[in-house]
Amino acid sequence: MNIEIAKQRIKIIGEELSEHNYKYYVLNTPAISDYDFDIMLQELEKLEKDFPQFADINSPTKRVGGDITDKFEKVKHRYPMLSLSNTYSREEIADWETRIHKLLGEEQITLHDHAENKVEYVMELKYDGLAISLTYENGQLIRGATRGDGETGEDITSNVRTIKSIPLKLRGNYPTQFEIRGEVFMPRGEFDRLNKERVEAGEDPYANPRNTAAGTLKQQDSSEVAKRNLDCYLYFVLGENLPHDNHFGSLKHAADWGFKVPSDQLKYLSKTYSINGIMEYIDYWDINRHHLPFDIDGVVVKLNNYDQQEQLGMTAKSPRWAIAYKFKAETVSTKLLKITYQVGRTGAITPVANLQPIALAGTTVKRASLHNADQIAKLDIREGDWVLVEKGGEIIPKVVGVETEKRGLDSVPHHYITHCPECHAELHRGDGEALHYCPNVEGCPPQIIGKLEHFISRKAMNIDGMGSETVAGLFQKGIITNVADIYDLQYDQLIGLEFEIRDELTIEFQEEQKKKRSLQEKSVIKLLGGIEISKQIPFERVLFALGIRHVGETVAKKLVRQFKNIETLTLANFDTLRQADEVGEIIAASVIDWFKNEDHKAIITRLTNHGLKFEQDPDSAEAIISYKLGGKSFVVSGIFENFSRDSIKISIESNGGKVSGSISKKTDFVLAGDKMGPEKKKKADDLGVKIISESDYIKMLEG
Repeated sequence: MNIEIAKQRIKIIGEELSEHNYKYYVLNTPAISDYDFDIMLQELEKLEKDFPQFADINSPTKRVGGDITDKFEKVKHRYPMLSLSNTYSREEIADWETRIHKLLGEEQITLHDHAENKVEYVMELKYDGLAISLTYENGQLIRGATRGDGETGEDITSNVRTIKSIPLKLRGNYPTQFEIRGEVFMPRGEFDRLNKERVEAGEDPYANPRNTAAGTLKQQDSSEVAKRNLDCYLYFVLGENLPHDNHFGSLKHAADWGFKVPSDQLKYLSKTYSINGIMEYIDYWDINRHHLPFDIDGVVVKLNNYDQQEQLGMTAKSPRWAIAYKFKAETVSTKLLKITYQVGRTGAITPVANLQPIALAGTTVKRASLHNADQIAKLDIREGDWVLVEKGGEIIPKVVGVETEKRGLDSVPHHYITHCPECHAELHRGDGEALHYCPNVEGCPPQIIGKLEHFISRKAMNIDGMGSETVAGLFQKGIITNVADIYDLQYDQLIGLEFEIRDELTIEFQEEQKKKRSLQEKSVIKLLGGIEISKQIPFERVLFALGIRHVGETVAKKLVRQFKNIETLTLANFDTLRQADEVGEIIAASVIDWFKNEDHKAIITRLTNHGLKFEQDPDSAEAIISYKLGGKSFVVSGIFENFSRDSIKISIESNGGKVSGSISKKTDFVLAGDKMGPEKKKKADDLGVKIISESDYIKMLEG
């Protein structure tokens, strides 16, 4: 092809594809078929390959990803990305609105939505995703960055380019340079599709759309991000020469530039002059939020006028001109049909309420946790009761109350079981323990399956291709009975193997799936490859994978640092074990008891012969890079912008700090991220332990 023709063709096809992307993902009015779109995209890819000098950095071909990033560079925000002040109280929303009028010196009108009131508010949905900042210059996407600590975020531009609702090139008459912010999220349909694929592949499902979206944006391979079909709403424009003097107008204008902004026709965006209008908006979405194709956790209210926003200014942490109202967990009433019991990998018994199916927070709930015997006794929960159920954190259903006035005359108190529901061993409950335990560690099927599942899990051996259903199926067939058996598996044993899927399913769509699964060649090859790769897992994760009671990730690391290899650890006595950091009497006794067991010793021998690592590798051991944290003890809680939960713990230890799983008088700091557990906050306050933010922690390291 002639070079000039190629140049023009690349330009024309690129513009046409961008237009079709806009119509499909922003306007929801596709103009051509997926097939025709793919044909055009393939032509553009070939032309860009043959004539790379004409390839645009923001070409539609970038939507499929392909860039590999070793690490995300830090970028300083031109305008700080402050978080909003949150409340669960409508009274506090009313107080905030009253305070706005006082600060502005304006007369307050509360009964009607009068335009003569000079204070106008914009209401928006509070999307449950990951905040993002996009910078455009001359109509081209220059950078996409995470919020980080509000001052500095991470450059994730290569991943942002794969989100089809984010324009790479703008339309119309736009400012030369500006920034727009919004929320990246995973639609519920995409989340269900992704989890369905994982379950069918024998992998564990993801917990919720928000965490999945956040984890996806931190992927180092942008082609993997592209497969997740993330979406984004943009809701805040910043710049020097904006076309309007108010938030609502600028946002509507941004739609003309090609951005996906909240729709006022769908009530994703609305305006009002009164507190009544704000409350009506909150009431509407408190009822209708579960019908949305994405998750929200509240409503945001902002002053509309930019001059008034500037007049009110900011506090150290948040703007005075905006506030977020967060919805409380939804509570519904339903009938408790039966109380059953589940056995965990440690033998812990968990009572489960089997409920008359009820719609709750967008899903059909049939089971809920009852926690333990004390909770059942405290609430006097009985079979046949009408109970109140809510979703803690919008994810896990739990019973929070009983409607005793509806209780029948034939109701009888519930008696907690005394023997294991699976193997019938007599249950034990230690002094000070909340749970009952089945002591039949080696012979109770759920405990064996639980230990196998723990062994292959992501934070342990991370065996790709071997999920919970596969483990249970192999156990049912008698092919594996302990973790060492996994490394004896052969192709001929597995190919075509068919087994039943268990009933204890945690995701609604799974209940409609077929009840049997067959291992085909692709799955078998993936599974065997995952087993082989797992032999490179370092000693501390192998030790954690063994499932020794009370030996979690952190304790396993401490033991490996102290004892270096499995032989030394096996021979350690009680006093020697107690010398290891964070190893108390209970942990020391548990480790000694585990290694006394002859079956456990035989498993260690078999795993060693298979090539698993039972010695600390000095080249891969986590290095101490500084002693800035001076041996201080940290408890980590919540979700972080710049770190995963694992990486922030590694950072603490690498800088001379200690990580603990629970708050005590010995704790120096609680490092709190978004959605910190309320119980941990209360305990920290009660004990006087200082709570610090992610930005506080980063300043510690910088200092």
